[in-house]
Amino acid sequence: MIDIGSFIKMQRTKQKMTLGELAEGIVSVSYLSKIENLKTEASPHIIQLLCNRLGIKLGQTMDDVIEEKCEKWFSMLFFNQQQDEITEAYGELQELMDTNLSDNMVLFEIHKIRYHLLLGKNKSALDQINKLNKMSTSFETRELYYWFKFRGNYNSQTGETGIALDKYLKAEELTRKLEVTDDEIADLHYTISITYSKLRHTLEAIEYANKALDTFMKKYHFMRCAQSHIVLGISYRRIKMYDKAIENYNLAKHLAGLNSNQELIQLTNQNLGYLYATQGKNKEAIKYYLEIVDDNVINVQDKVAAMTELIKVYYEMEELGKANEMIGEALELLKKHPKNRAYEFYHYVIRTYHYSINDEATKFVNLVKDKFIPFLKKRKDYANTIIFATMLAKHYESIHKYKDATKYYKLANASYKELSNI
Repeated sequence: MIDIGSFIKMQRTKQKMTLGELAEGIVSVSYLSKIENLKTEASPHIIQLLCNRLGIKLGQTMDDVIEEKCEKWFSMLFFNQQQDEITEAYGELQELMDTNLSDNMVLFEIHKIRYHLLLGKNKSALDQINKLNKMSTSFETRELYYWFKFRGNYNSQTGETGIALDKYLKAEELTRKLEVTDDEIADLHYTISITYSKLRHTLEAIEYANKALDTFMKKYHFMRCAQSHIVLGISYRRIKMYDKAIENYNLAKHLAGLNSNQELIQLTNQNLGYLYATQGKNKEAIKYYLEIVDDNVINVQDKVAAMTELIKVYYEMEELGKANEMIGEALELLKKHPKNRAYEFYHYVIRTYHYSINDEATKFVNLVKDKFIPFLKKRKDYANTIIFATMLAKHYESIHKYKDATKYYKLANASYKELSNI
């Protein structure tokens, strides 16, 4: 159960009440500060007076109701239900939590991190993490589990993949001390597999994806099975086991089709396109990318991602007219998202090819050298650093600037070594 001092501080802060306003006529400001920071234990009478001023009921008459509503809300977050439903349930719970001291308070506050992330409010999630940080030393095991898991989610969402992995592995360690559902463990294993995949720790990604898949299959969670097969497909493609990769992608596509999940179908098409492009089978790659581009239902980001890959393929095939046509379509879509960080990478790629194809050499060099490559290096995106450093090196070579060409060939080689060591 949450310490009463922490609870009082939390409610006072929410109500934007100063220490002086809450303490007036009850205790001194310094004494209230000690209560809130768990440096002293106040008498029940003082606690009652403070809670009365905050409008908090100390009895546990609502505990069963709050617990039931909490479990329902936690489940909604876990299964990513409709955001309006989740927000409505959150509002109801918050009203109850604001006026009742509940054993579920800490878990509720920790799950708010996941809630803010689901709504795409990273700053609110970070504010919640910072608010709970001082209390975390007193968390019980279950509370610590979700604390690590959702902090991992935050780090993953903000691109701090290595830190995210550390948090997820700490959460996994705690499952040995907890009674956790198979669904929860499988979800964590899948999340760890995705994180290892982002870090290009391929064998670990395969291990955890298979663990998750085993449970999802037993539970008949076909969409989660499809997601796991996609991770396996990516992993096998990276170690050049192409037949195994295609087998997993096709399984993912089949399972997604059973549930008419167009988003997962097109994610599989994207990965199949990339696999065939990697093998130099450009006609096959184009077929899968066009399935996504021609889909009028798919979300804009997935469509732009497919267009970006198509531009790359057409450029490699020296079909510059088709590449330019696709660049035009992609730029029109990107006009709707000029400052959205999720589209920043695509802006760079598409403009790079646009300047290269249309012989706008100064713009090409300025973009790739001064903005795009630093962007890729910051993200430790070694695969794309190889591609675009080589592209820049070839440009310098073509205009006889051999010193600059050598510099970027060296960067491409160094990036390849980094990729090989991951």
